[in-house]
Amino acid sequence: LHVVDLDGARTGTLQNFSLIRAIAETVPIPIETGGGIRTEEALATVAASPVARAVIGTSAVEDQAFLQRALEILGAERVVVAVDAEDGFVKTKGWQERSQVRAADLVSNLERWGVREILYTDISRDGMMQSVNLEGIRELACRSGLQIIASGGVTSLDDLRALRPLEPLGVTGVIAGRALYEERFSVREALEVLDAPLTQSDSAGEDG
Repeated sequence: LHVVDLDGARTGTLQNFSLIRAIAETVPIPIETGGGIRTEEALATVAASPVARAVIGTSAVEDQAFLQRALEILGAERVVVAVDAEDGFVKTKGWQERSQVRAADLVSNLERWGVREILYTDISRDGMMQSVNLEGIRELACRSGLQIIASGGVTSLDDLRALRPLEPLGVTGVIAGRALYEERFSVREALEVLDAPLTQSDSAGEDG
């Protein structure tokens, strides 16, 4: 379950973590959270909680030393770096500021720095119900050895079917939000699509 502290993302400090901790203590599934995790105090708060993974965005772009501390405090298995891109460039501070860092360059650096997993969001498609940026996700997957969670634009089960063949390339997850809220498909239907075995034609599509 992906939970974002939007207030925290805008202010730079944890704002809703007590609620997120309560969710993690209540539901029997892993919780990943992001938004406002920009200090060692915030890292320690997450580390001491049952939250499975912390999503770090702005700090990973602006402060490599902080990212290294996050990897030390939480361990690489509990750190996911958010790569929020628009027109090829990374945006920070809750998508409010555009950096001069290209998404592809950031991904290359993250791999060298010891990050194992990223959350890639095409901001131009997030919440727009315009389908995922399949080629952008494929390009990142082919250029890196990182695990990638795809986000932004998931509209229908067809989007999930299109992403499924990218799993062998390292696309190991997908975020769905608005499509679920608007009942375009159910969680059960999504899981059925994502759990379906890959066919020979699916595998051929990876190279196409």
